[in-house]
Amino acid sequence: MKRHSSFSGCTMLLIFLMSCSVTRSQLSADFYSTSCPNLLKIVRKEVLNAVKTETRMAASLLRLHFHDCFVNGCDGSVLLDGDDSEKLAVPNLNSARGFNVVDNIKTAVESACPGLVSCADILAIAARDSVVLSGGSSWKVQLGRRDGLVANQTQANNLPSPFESVVAITAKFVAVGLNQTDVVILSGAHTIGLARCALFSNRLYNFSATNGADPTMDAGMVADLQSRCPTTGDGNNTAPLDRNSTDLFDNHYFQNLLNRKGLLSSDQILYSSDEAANTTKSLVELYSSNPMLFLSDFANSMIKMGNISVLTGSSGEIRKNCRVVNS
Repeated sequence: MKRHSSFSGCTMLLIFLMSCSVTRSQLSADFYSTSCPNLLKIVRKEVLNAVKTETRMAASLLRLHFHDCFVNGCDGSVLLDGDDSEKLAVPNLNSARGFNVVDNIKTAVESACPGLVSCADILAIAARDSVVLSGGSSWKVQLGRRDGLVANQTQANNLPSPFESVVAITAKFVAVGLNQTDVVILSGAHTIGLARCALFSNRLYNFSATNGADPTMDAGMVADLQSRCPTTGDGNNTAPLDRNSTDLFDNHYFQNLLNRKGLLSSDQILYSSDEAANTTKSLVELYSSNPMLFLSDFANSMIKMGNISVLTGSSGEIRKNCRVVNS
Protein backbone atom coordinates (compact mmCIF):
# COMPACT_ATOMS: atom_id res chain seq x y z
CA MET A 1 0.00 0.00 0.00
CA LYS A 2 2.82 2.39 0.88
CA ARG A 3 4.60 1.46 -2.34
CA HIS A 4 1.46 2.23 -4.38
CA SER A 5 1.03 5.57 -2.60
CA SER A 6 4.65 6.48 -3.25
CA PHE A 7 4.30 5.51 -6.92
CA SER A 8 1.15 7.64 -7.28
CA GLY A 9 2.87 10.61 -5.70
CA CYS A 10 5.82 10.31 -8.06
CA THR A 11 3.47 9.99 -11.01
CA MET A 12 1.60 13.15 -10.04
CA LEU A 13 4.89 15.01 -9.59
CA LEU A 14 6.07 13.85 -13.01
CA ILE A 15 2.82 15.01 -14.64
CA PHE A 16 3.17 18.41 -12.95
CA LEU A 17 6.76 18.83 -14.09
CA MET A 18 5.84 17.75 -17.61
CA SER A 19 3.01 20.29 -17.73
CA CYS A 20 5.43 23.04 -16.63
CA SER A 21 7.94 22.07 -19.31
CA VAL A 22 5.23 22.03 -21.99
CA THR A 23 4.25 25.60 -21.10
CA ARG A 24 7.84 26.72 -21.31
CA SER A 25 8.49 24.85 -24.55
CA GLN A 26 5.62 26.70 -26.21
CA LEU A 27 7.57 29.92 -25.80
CA SER A 28 10.47 30.22 -28.21
CA ALA A 29 12.59 32.99 -29.67
CA ASP A 30 11.60 31.98 -33.21
CA PHE A 31 7.86 31.56 -32.56
CA TYR A 32 6.97 34.05 -35.33
CA SER A 33 9.89 33.33 -37.65
CA THR A 34 7.58 31.92 -40.33
CA SER A 35 4.22 33.53 -39.57
CA CYS A 36 5.53 37.08 -39.02
CA PRO A 37 9.21 37.14 -40.05
CA ASN A 38 9.62 40.93 -39.82
CA LEU A 39 8.03 41.26 -36.38
CA LEU A 40 11.19 42.24 -34.51
CA LYS A 41 12.10 44.86 -37.11
CA ILE A 42 8.60 46.35 -36.99
CA VAL A 43 8.61 46.62 -33.18
CA ARG A 44 12.16 47.99 -33.07
CA LYS A 45 11.28 50.71 -35.60
CA GLU A 46 8.26 51.87 -33.58
CA VAL A 47 10.12 51.80 -30.25
CA LEU A 48 13.01 53.72 -31.80
CA ASN A 49 10.63 56.39 -33.11
CA ALA A 50 9.00 56.68 -29.68
CA VAL A 51 12.31 56.98 -27.83
CA LYS A 52 13.58 59.53 -30.32
CA THR A 53 10.46 61.58 -29.61
CA GLU A 54 10.78 61.19 -25.84
CA THR A 55 13.81 59.52 -24.29
CA ARG A 56 11.86 58.72 -21.12
CA MET A 57 9.59 56.41 -23.11
CA ALA A 58 12.20 53.62 -22.90
CA ALA A 59 11.76 53.44 -19.14
CA SER A 60 7.97 53.70 -19.46
CA LEU A 61 7.73 50.73 -21.84
CA LEU A 62 10.06 48.66 -19.66
CA ARG A 63 7.90 49.43 -16.62
CA LEU A 64 4.71 48.43 -18.49
CA HIS A 65 6.12 44.94 -19.06
CA PHE A 66 7.06 44.66 -15.38
CA HIS A 67 3.61 45.77 -14.22
CA ASP A 68 2.00 43.41 -16.70
CA CYS A 69 3.91 40.32 -15.60
CA PHE A 70 3.32 40.88 -11.87
CA VAL A 71 -0.47 40.91 -12.32
CA ASN A 72 -2.11 37.81 -13.83
CA GLY A 73 1.23 36.92 -15.41
CA CYS A 74 2.59 38.30 -18.70
CA ASP A 75 -0.76 38.42 -20.49
CA GLY A 76 -1.16 42.02 -21.62
CA SER A 77 -3.83 42.67 -18.98
CA VAL A 78 -2.22 45.99 -18.01
CA LEU A 79 -3.26 47.35 -21.41
CA LEU A 80 -6.99 46.71 -21.01
CA ASP A 81 -9.40 49.61 -20.54
CA GLY A 82 -12.61 49.35 -18.51
CA ASP A 83 -14.01 49.61 -14.98
CA ASP A 84 -11.58 47.02 -13.59
CA SER A 85 -8.64 48.33 -15.62
CA GLU A 86 -5.24 47.92 -14.00
CA LYS A 87 -4.51 51.42 -15.32
CA LEU A 88 -6.82 52.72 -12.57
CA ALA A 89 -4.91 50.97 -9.76
CA VAL A 90 -2.97 53.29 -7.44
CA PRO A 91 0.52 52.23 -8.67
CA ASN A 92 -0.51 52.91 -12.29
CA LEU A 93 -2.92 55.85 -12.09
CA ASN A 94 -1.32 58.98 -13.56
CA SER A 95 1.90 56.99 -13.58
CA ALA A 96 1.91 54.10 -16.06
CA ARG A 97 2.45 55.47 -19.56
CA GLY A 98 3.32 54.42 -23.08
CA PHE A 99 -0.07 52.95 -23.97
CA ASN A 100 -0.27 55.05 -27.12
CA VAL A 101 3.12 53.71 -28.21
CA VAL A 102 1.88 50.15 -27.73
CA ASP A 103 -1.16 51.05 -29.84
CA ASN A 104 1.14 52.29 -32.61
CA ILE A 105 3.22 49.13 -32.47
CA LYS A 106 0.12 46.95 -32.56
CA THR A 107 -1.26 48.85 -35.57
CA ALA A 108 2.01 48.37 -37.47
CA VAL A 109 2.19 44.69 -36.54
CA GLU A 110 -1.46 44.06 -37.47
CA SER A 111 -0.87 45.67 -40.85
CA ALA A 112 1.91 43.18 -41.59
CA CYS A 113 0.64 40.11 -39.71
CA PRO A 114 -3.07 40.43 -38.86
CA GLY A 115 -4.36 38.40 -35.92
CA LEU A 116 -1.08 36.66 -35.17
CA VAL A 117 0.95 38.56 -32.57
CA SER A 118 -0.25 39.06 -28.99
CA CYS A 119 -0.11 42.33 -27.13
CA ALA A 120 1.74 40.48 -24.34
CA ASP A 121 4.52 39.56 -26.78
CA ILE A 122 4.65 43.12 -28.10
CA LEU A 123 5.24 44.36 -24.53
CA ALA A 124 8.04 41.83 -24.02
CA ILE A 125 9.80 42.81 -27.25
CA ALA A 126 9.31 46.54 -26.62
CA ALA A 127 10.83 46.18 -23.15
CA ARG A 128 13.93 44.47 -24.56
CA ASP A 129 14.28 47.07 -27.31
CA SER A 130 13.91 49.88 -24.77
CA VAL A 131 16.87 48.51 -22.83
CA VAL A 132 18.99 48.03 -25.96
CA LEU A 133 18.24 51.50 -27.32
CA SER A 134 19.28 52.93 -23.92
CA GLY A 135 22.66 51.21 -24.06
CA GLY A 136 21.91 47.92 -22.33
CA SER A 137 22.56 44.37 -23.48
CA SER A 138 20.19 42.48 -25.74
CA TRP A 139 18.60 39.08 -25.19
CA LYS A 140 16.46 36.69 -27.18
CA VAL A 141 12.87 37.35 -26.17
CA GLN A 142 10.91 34.15 -25.71
CA LEU A 143 7.64 34.48 -27.65
CA GLY A 144 4.31 32.75 -28.04
CA ARG A 145 2.33 34.34 -25.21
CA ARG A 146 -1.37 34.88 -25.65
CA ASP A 147 -3.45 37.73 -24.26
CA GLY A 148 -5.57 37.47 -21.13
CA LEU A 149 -9.30 38.08 -21.12
CA VAL A 150 -9.59 40.02 -17.86
CA ALA A 151 -7.80 42.73 -15.93
CA ASN A 152 -7.17 42.52 -12.20
CA GLN A 153 -7.22 45.94 -10.55
CA THR A 154 -7.13 44.43 -7.06
CA GLN A 155 -3.91 42.58 -7.76
CA ALA A 156 -2.46 45.64 -9.49
CA ASN A 157 -3.02 47.57 -6.27
CA ASN A 158 -0.65 45.09 -4.60
CA LEU A 159 2.32 45.64 -6.90
CA PRO A 160 5.71 46.06 -5.16
CA SER A 161 5.75 49.56 -3.69
CA PRO A 162 8.56 52.12 -3.28
CA PHE A 163 7.47 52.49 0.34
CA GLU A 164 7.85 48.81 1.30
CA SER A 165 10.67 46.97 3.06
CA VAL A 166 13.15 44.59 1.48
CA VAL A 167 11.30 41.68 3.10
CA ALA A 168 7.89 42.79 1.81
CA ILE A 169 9.14 43.41 -1.73
CA THR A 170 11.01 40.11 -1.78
CA ALA A 171 7.86 38.27 -0.71
CA LYS A 172 5.99 39.69 -3.71
CA PHE A 173 8.78 38.60 -6.05
CA VAL A 174 8.84 35.11 -4.56
CA ALA A 175 5.05 34.87 -4.99
CA VAL A 176 5.47 35.07 -8.76
CA GLY A 177 8.45 32.71 -8.98
CA LEU A 178 11.31 35.18 -8.69
CA ASN A 179 13.80 35.59 -5.82
CA GLN A 180 15.73 38.18 -3.85
CA THR A 181 18.55 38.30 -6.37
CA ASP A 182 15.94 39.22 -8.99
CA VAL A 183 14.76 42.02 -6.68
CA VAL A 184 18.19 43.64 -6.83
CA ILE A 185 18.77 42.96 -10.51
CA LEU A 186 15.39 44.18 -11.72
CA SER A 187 15.54 47.22 -9.43
CA GLY A 188 18.50 48.10 -11.63
CA ALA A 189 15.93 49.04 -14.29
CA HIS A 190 15.81 52.32 -12.37
CA THR A 191 19.02 53.22 -14.15
CA ILE A 192 16.71 55.00 -16.62
CA GLY A 193 13.56 57.03 -16.20
CA LEU A 194 11.96 59.52 -13.85
CA ALA A 195 9.83 59.32 -10.70
CA ARG A 196 7.20 61.73 -9.41
CA CYS A 197 7.84 63.65 -6.21
CA ALA A 198 4.89 61.87 -4.59
CA LEU A 199 6.93 58.66 -4.62
CA PHE A 200 9.91 59.97 -2.65
CA SER A 201 8.97 63.27 -0.94
CA ASN A 202 8.40 61.35 2.30
CA ARG A 203 12.20 61.10 2.45
CA LEU A 204 12.64 64.86 2.19
CA TYR A 205 10.45 66.21 4.98
CA ASN A 206 9.77 64.96 8.51
CA PHE A 207 11.07 61.51 7.65
CA SER A 208 9.68 58.99 10.12
CA ALA A 209 8.47 61.92 12.29
CA THR A 210 12.04 63.18 12.81
CA ASN A 211 11.44 66.70 11.46
CA GLY A 212 14.34 66.08 9.12
CA ALA A 213 15.19 64.25 5.90
CA ASP A 214 16.03 60.58 5.48
CA PRO A 215 19.62 60.27 6.83
CA THR A 216 20.40 57.66 4.19
CA MET A 217 20.00 60.31 1.45
CA ASP A 218 22.96 62.52 0.52
CA ALA A 219 22.48 66.03 1.97
CA GLY A 220 23.20 67.77 -1.32
CA MET A 221 20.65 65.59 -3.04
CA VAL A 222 18.08 66.37 -0.33
CA ALA A 223 18.52 70.11 -0.89
CA ASP A 224 18.18 69.77 -4.65
CA LEU A 225 15.06 67.62 -4.40
CA GLN A 226 13.43 69.89 -1.84
CA SER A 227 13.63 72.74 -4.35
CA ARG A 228 12.18 70.44 -7.00
CA CYS A 229 9.49 69.02 -4.71
CA PRO A 230 8.25 71.78 -2.39
CA THR A 231 5.73 70.94 0.31
CA THR A 232 3.26 73.20 -1.49
CA GLY A 233 3.57 71.19 -4.73
CA ASP A 234 1.11 68.66 -6.15
CA GLY A 235 3.65 65.83 -6.15
CA ASN A 236 3.75 65.56 -9.94
CA ASN A 237 7.16 67.12 -10.59
CA THR A 238 9.75 64.52 -11.51
CA ALA A 239 13.37 63.68 -10.78
CA PRO A 240 15.77 61.19 -12.41
CA LEU A 241 15.81 57.75 -10.84
CA ASP A 242 19.52 57.46 -11.64
CA ARG A 243 21.09 60.79 -10.69
CA ASN A 244 23.76 61.97 -13.19
CA SER A 245 23.06 59.08 -15.58
CA THR A 246 19.40 59.54 -16.41
CA ASP A 247 19.06 57.96 -19.84
CA LEU A 248 21.90 55.43 -20.07
CA PHE A 249 21.20 51.82 -19.14
CA ASP A 250 24.26 51.00 -17.03
CA ASN A 251 25.30 50.08 -13.49
CA HIS A 252 25.50 53.70 -12.28
CA TYR A 253 22.27 53.12 -10.34
CA PHE A 254 24.16 50.79 -7.98
CA GLN A 255 27.06 53.22 -7.60
CA ASN A 256 24.53 55.83 -6.53
CA LEU A 257 23.24 53.55 -3.80
CA LEU A 258 26.74 53.26 -2.36
CA ASN A 259 26.87 57.08 -2.26
CA ARG A 260 23.43 57.50 -0.63
CA LYS A 261 21.95 58.82 -3.87
CA GLY A 262 19.17 56.33 -4.46
CA LEU A 263 15.94 58.22 -5.20
CA LEU A 264 13.22 55.87 -3.97
CA SER A 265 13.25 54.38 -0.52
CA SER A 266 12.91 50.93 -2.10
CA ASP A 267 16.15 51.61 -3.98
CA GLN A 268 18.29 52.90 -1.11
CA ILE A 269 17.16 50.24 1.36
CA LEU A 270 18.79 47.61 -0.86
CA TYR A 271 22.10 48.97 0.46
CA SER A 272 21.50 51.06 3.56
CA SER A 273 18.82 49.28 5.57
CA ASP A 274 19.46 46.87 8.42
CA GLU A 275 17.66 44.21 6.38
CA ALA A 276 20.15 44.66 3.55
CA ALA A 277 23.22 43.85 5.64
CA ASN A 278 22.90 40.10 5.23
CA THR A 279 20.73 40.01 2.11
CA THR A 280 20.95 42.55 -0.71
CA LYS A 281 23.88 44.81 0.21
CA SER A 282 26.55 42.49 -1.16
CA LEU A 283 24.72 42.23 -4.50
CA VAL A 284 24.52 46.03 -4.78
CA GLU A 285 28.27 46.20 -4.17
CA LEU A 286 28.89 43.45 -6.72
CA TYR A 287 26.93 45.13 -9.50
CA SER A 288 28.33 48.58 -8.67
CA SER A 289 31.76 47.39 -9.75
CA ASN A 290 30.81 44.87 -12.45
CA PRO A 291 28.85 46.61 -15.24
CA MET A 292 28.94 43.70 -17.68
CA LEU A 293 27.80 41.24 -15.02
CA PHE A 294 24.82 43.46 -14.22
CA LEU A 295 23.81 43.77 -17.87
CA SER A 296 24.09 40.01 -18.36
CA ASP A 297 22.19 39.16 -15.19
CA PHE A 298 19.54 41.75 -15.99
CA ALA A 299 18.88 40.09 -19.34
CA ASN A 300 18.53 36.70 -17.64
CA SER A 301 16.15 38.06 -15.00
CA MET A 302 14.03 39.68 -17.71
CA ILE A 303 13.71 36.34 -19.51
CA LYS A 304 12.74 34.75 -16.20
CA MET A 305 10.17 37.46 -15.46
CA GLY A 306 8.79 37.16 -18.99
CA ASN A 307 7.85 33.54 -18.25
CA ILE A 308 5.55 34.35 -15.30
CA SER A 309 2.20 32.56 -15.71
CA VAL A 310 2.10 32.93 -19.48
CA LEU A 311 -0.91 31.85 -21.53
CA THR A 312 -0.07 29.63 -24.48
CA GLY A 313 -1.71 27.24 -26.91
CA SER A 314 -5.47 27.78 -26.96
CA SER A 315 -5.62 29.76 -23.69
CA GLY A 316 -6.56 33.42 -23.89
CA GLU A 317 -6.64 35.06 -27.31
CA ILE A 318 -4.73 37.26 -29.74
CA ARG A 319 -6.30 40.68 -29.22
CA LYS A 320 -7.01 42.79 -32.28
CA ASN A 321 -6.88 45.91 -30.14
CA CYS A 322 -4.67 45.82 -27.05
CA ARG A 323 -7.15 47.93 -25.07
CA VAL A 324 -10.15 45.57 -25.36
CA VAL A 325 -10.83 41.86 -25.57
CA ASN A 326 -12.12 40.57 -28.88
CA SER A 327 -15.89 40.65 -29.33
